[in-house]
Amino acid sequence: MKVLYVAEIVGKAGIYSLKKALPELRRSRGIDFVVACADGATGGAGLGRNHAAYIRKIGVDALTMGECVFYKKDLVENIGHLPYVLRPANLSASAPGWGSRVFQAGEGRKVAVAVLLGQSGFDRMHADSPFTLLPELLERLRRETPYVLVDFHASATAEKLSLFRFADGKCSAVIGSHGRVQTADEKVLPGGTAVICDAGRTGSIDSVGGCEPVSRVNEFLTGIPDWTKDAWARPELQGVLIDMADGGTASSIERIRIVCPEVQDVGNGKNPEDRGEDTNDSGR
Repeated sequence: MKVLYVAEIVGKAGIYSLKKALPELRRSRGIDFVVACADGATGGAGLGRNHAAYIRKIGVDALTMGECVFYKKDLVENIGHLPYVLRPANLSASAPGWGSRVFQAGEGRKVAVAVLLGQSGFDRMHADSPFTLLPELLERLRRETPYVLVDFHASATAEKLSLFRFADGKCSAVIGSHGRVQTADEKVLPGGTAVICDAGRTGSIDSVGGCEPVSRVNEFLTGIPDWTKDAWARPELQGVLIDMADGGTASSIERIRIVCPEVQDVGNGKNPEDRGEDTNDSGR
């Protein structure tokens, strides 16, 4: 079983990169299932309902969210009808949506995907301990399939590394997200669980977290929160490819970086639809 995890999609440049790179990548590498973090897909923070459907149409099988899951009103209102969009499983039981799900992956095989949110560094979102929830969550999912991937959306490296060791041998992979910078520490732990601190981001690489640098700098200079503008320089698809053996243990994890062609007409007044990506940022 080959599972591709697409690193956090940030803004229109992220969706553009996904559309340009994913179909050929999926075909050439024989990928069975695609998971993508979409926590910054719409305007750099959150996911709009229409963007969720468009990303799914491009070829992503499961979308994971983090602390921005409820930033867009239209997703909050519809997440209960979107079983391919997953919010953190360690939120309140009264929160709408699913925190984990078992998906069909063709040829009668199944893949389970779960999301957990870290407890350090998130001021607007408060989650229960991922360590307390993890054993029961993995035990339940493994009753249906040995192929289990966990997206751990967390800020602190120490928290990620600790959860990796805690999960080793209990699932196929734990992929770190939220940092939007790809780390070089991918490995398969002794128990057979593939891990990486951060899979990176899909979108503009010459940017601040996929967003326009000037607006991010101004936020630090003024202290005024700024809904940042999309950056477009050096678009890439980033992520990791995990090869899972029949028993569900990971045999390898490989970092992925695919450079996409630059868009030359950004800012010149041309219609964004000429570049081929969805332009509906509903819910912003």
